[in-house]
Amino acid sequence: MSKTIPMIITNDTILVKEKESDKFIAFNMPSIEPEVNIPFYHEFAKRIAECQYYFKEFIKKQYGKKPSKNILAIIIPDDTSALESIFINEFFLNSGACKAVVQMTMGQALSKNHTRYISLSKSKRNVILEYINNNEVMARRLYDCSDYSVKQIYEDAKRIHIDVEYSGAPVFVNNINMNMDDFFELGEVISPKDFMDKIAVIDVEKL
Repeated sequence: MSKTIPMIITNDTILVKEKESDKFIAFNMPSIEPEVNIPFYHEFAKRIAECQYYFKEFIKKQYGKKPSKNILAIIIPDDTSALESIFINEFFLNSGACKAVVQMTMGQALSKNHTRYISLSKSKRNVILEYINNNEVMARRLYDCSDYSVKQIYEDAKRIHIDVEYSGAPVFVNNINMNMDDFFELGEVISPKDFMDKIAVIDVEKL
């Protein structure tokens, strides 16, 4: 029987749900030295076979010796590009640690109780404002991490999509990376624990 394994790619590491609990543990590759403003997993491409081996061994230690039956449900940063998404898929799919990979952005995973809402998060590169409707990203705006205005982002959130202009939507501030202090007054803050609790039980059909 296939086992779905929730995973979160944060700004600094990969978090994988433990088999017997709702806690997450970190997978860190030895000697990886990320560059400024570049996602750390880009470094995996320089040592791809080695990184895939270590990841497979990590999954085997946590979930048993038949990793090829697993499905990895990967939550990715909101500013992940199309090419980065392909790399993530190929890296994990070809690691031997799973039989399938599915992805969802962090913004899409922020609320299970609202069909419409605004997500605000911050990666190593950007502040990301998104409007989510029925689990789809309907609108997205990116702001350079080194040059943004909290006031401007607040104003943009009011008109990011025509739905929001006419009827509003709740705002969720994703603090999984503990870097959203500037935005705590803009909406409901989702702490790292809150976020991981939401991901621990995940509906693969929505990914």
